[in-house]
Amino acid sequence: MDRGARARARASQGPGDERRLRCRLDQRPWPPIRAPATAPPPGELVEVEGELGVRLPEEYRTFLLEVGAGGAGPDYGIFPRRPSAEGIKARAQGVAEPFRPEEVGALFDAHQENEPARDAFASAEEFGRAYQEWDARDDELREELFAGTLHLSSQGCGYYTVLAVTGPEAGTVWDDVRALGEGVAPKHRAGADRLTFAQWYLDWLAFAERKAWEGPGRTA
Repeated sequence: MDRGARARARASQGPGDERRLRCRLDQRPWPPIRAPATAPPPGELVEVEGELGVRLPEEYRTFLLEVGAGGAGPDYGIFPRRPSAEGIKARAQGVAEPFRPEEVGALFDAHQENEPARDAFASAEEFGRAYQEWDARDDELREELFAGTLHLSSQGCGYYTVLAVTGPEAGTVWDDVRALGEGVAPKHRAGADRLTFAQWYLDWLAFAERKAWEGPGRTA
């Protein structure tokens, strides 16, 4: 099974995934649905893109301009996107670089398999030096995995949804599953091995509408 398939099998099974659900329920209740933040004027969006160093994918641009700059949405809601918002420049590091999930993912997998083992070294000092070097490279690869992406939302428990903004995958949404040691995996559904931002958001909207109609006192 390849890296993407492993990650999808372990971490991308949707709302019924037992591991994520248990973690979320242990930590806090689901937040109420929030209204979308006011949509920014076009000039403000251009300013955001200037800070990020890249033009955003069209479906996401349309969402920001016509729906809102964040708020109600999948997971715990869409992160706000405003000029000079807290942390935006830090999150923007590497956003304009190419998103290369397969290439960097293969390097990441190989690196995980070569984690130093204590019994392979004559002394604790040698092992410590080797592990320090391995750990530094591990941090670098984890960052490289997400070059060319923006974090869209938090799924809780260290999981995130990210948007590819550069490269051939631009406009598609992915799971940040570094909390499982698996890196990044594309969101998918039956019949589609990739989801665009609009598909991801509209799937959530349809689900939210169904749940609203299933509320107390509702009848078919």
